[in-house]
This record gives sequence, C-alpha cells and structure tokens, in this order.
Amino acid sequence: MIADLHIHTTASDGRLSPLEVVQQAELAGLSYIAITDHDTVAAYANLTGYLNTAASKLAIIPGIEFSTDLPHHEVHILGYCIDINNVKFRDQLEIILNARLKRSQMIVDKLSKLGYSINYNRVLDMTGQTRAVGRPHIAQVLVEAGYFKTIPEAFKQVLAKNSPAYVPHYKLTPEQVIRLIEQAGGIAILAHPGLVGDDNLVLDLIKAGIRGLEVYHPKHDQTATNKYLAIANKYNLKITGGSDFHGIPGRYPEKLGIFTVSAKLVDFCQCNTFT
Repeated sequence: MIADLHIHTTASDGRLSPLEVVQQAELAGLSYIAITDHDTVAAYANLTGYLNTAASKLAIIPGIEFSTDLPHHEVHILGYCIDINNVKFRDQLEIILNARLKRSQMIVDKLSKLGYSINYNRVLDMTGQTRAVGRPHIAQVLVEAGYFKTIPEAFKQVLAKNSPAYVPHYKLTPEQVIRLIEQAGGIAILAHPGLVGDDNLVLDLIKAGIRGLEVYHPKHDQTATNKYLAIANKYNLKITGGSDFHGIPGRYPEKLGIFTVSAKLVDFCQCNTFT
C-alpha cells in the first residue's frame, strides 16, 4: 500500500478541489492521503458528504501546514491527526485567515501603485469557496490580465520576498505552532527540513517539540533523505513523507501517485481518518 501525506487543494494554493484530489488519489491507487492546506482545514467540509457515500478504500488523515515567523529561514510545520473542530484551534485559524485577507489587499494596493491594475474581487474569485487567499491567486490574476506570461514570472518580478509588491504576512512562531497543533490533539512534523537551510535550526526545532521530520520530499535528493532519516532515528522522531502536491503544470509532481511513500509510515498517526 502507498500513501501521500502532503497534499494541497483549492482550499489554499492547490489547483484541484478537495473532491478532485480524492478522485485522483483513488485512481492512483493510494491507500492513505493527508490534505495539508496552508492555514486552513476547509477542505474537509467539502469532502464529508462524498466520503460518507463513496465506496472508497481511501483513508484521509486530517492535516494542515503552517508557515512560521523566523527572520532568515522559511520553516513550515505540518500538523497531523488534528481535531479540526477544536474551538481554540479554529479561532486561531480565523485570525490567520483574516490576516491573509488584509495582506492580499495590501499587495493589490502596492501593485496598483506600480502600474499593475487588477481587481481585488477577481483575486477573491480565484480562491473559490474559501478565504485562504494568497500570492498564487494574485499571480493568477496578473497573468489573466496579461501583465505576465506565467505565475513564476509574476512571482519573480513583483511578488517574491524583497520584490516591489511583497508584503510580509502574519505568522506564528514555531513554538506557538507546535503548541497549537498539540492543543488540537495533533502531531507536529517539520516539513521538508532540507529546505530550511540550516541544520542547526532543525535541531533547535526538535528541542522545541517537533515530533517528526518529513524525510521523503521531492526536493530532497538521496543525500538529504539519508541525512534526515539518520537524524530522525537518532532523536526517535516520527518519519513522514509526501509529494507537496499542488497540481500546478510544470511543478513536479503534476499528478498524484508519481511521488509516494510506504503506507507503513502512517503508523505514526493513530487517529480517526475521514473514510
């Protein structure tokens, strides 16, 4: 059996709806997936009816991915087996989502001053039924308006960090994210540690309470995979992996089932799944 424990949907910055992700996962023969949208668990509300009626062997582990506030490094933390209905957890997500809305409006205002006139309501349209608006949605509108040919080009020219229209967004510290995940009954896993850029920081995060490492990731070569596997074993950490799937053309993997991990890795997560 195979699994993919890092997947994004249209509830955040993925291109496939939650239902489309589930259907593609079934076609790919996956036994377990985790939907890990950025700062939201809205995808699960869109799946309940389908999963209650479908004759599916696919199990979905409730998950989420947080970006954290560190000045010089991008640290993402995955939360698995969370209680998505935990009141304090949902309250904090509401704060983060409202901050996302405010940030996106500020980016659109900066773009307007730079000569890129786009409609903010069109940006919101790009998010579908969720409010988890982000720079990818703004980039889509910029491309649609003819200012750039591709989303990567829009990021490079105006949306990336330190570029003309960039606006920092509200983030929790790694310690706050770890506590929030634990408070909701979940397990905090450091996403793609090879992208953190500082293995001393990885060790600090382990000391702060990270309970596992995403050892298997498309951007980890074999050397990085072996290194983080050894670190996980040394500190008795959970080992996970996933494709970080967004469904974006040209971004590997373009389909679910191309990058998978053994379903044995799911043993770390003893919780109820959406089936």
